[in-house]
Amino acid sequence: MQKQDLERQFERHINEHKALLYKICRIYAYTDDDKQDLFQEIVIQLWKAYPRFKGGSLFSTWLYRVAINTCISGLRKQKQNIMVSAPVSEYEHIGDDSSSEAEDQLQQLYAAIEHLNDIEKAIVMLYMEDHSYAEMEDILGISQGTLRVKMNRIKEKLRQLTKNY
Repeated sequence: MQKQDLERQFERHINEHKALLYKICRIYAYTDDDKQDLFQEIVIQLWKAYPRFKGGSLFSTWLYRVAINTCISGLRKQKQNIMVSAPVSEYEHIGDDSSSEAEDQLQQLYAAIEHLNDIEKAIVMLYMEDHSYAEMEDILGISQGTLRVKMNRIKEKLRQLTKNY
């Protein structure tokens, strides 16, 4: 495949999955600048790895794996969170429900997610995207049984954290 064709194909894939990338960035970074930096770093890593993508899995599965690994390894390399905790009021609003109660609940959830570790954040994000445990296993490389146990613990942790808000 010629370089121009590869670039066009890559750009098309990224545009199709841009919303997914922004959701990943939202989980791992809270300020707009950090989100943009993380988005760019993920796209760079995806581009570097793209020639090795053989289509053995769905593109979205491969994208998740590269994006989450980029987030986690970037945080580990820096030994300092790239995330800057922002007050809950600064979180952007997502979803179609504009009621203030739903917005409050969403803000509480994201504030609680901020307190999870990197792997727990990845699991929650995939769960919120309605991925099956089989898909999560492919993306994260964690067995389905372990994922189920972790998800139950994460749910309980989030319940406890949201009680505090």
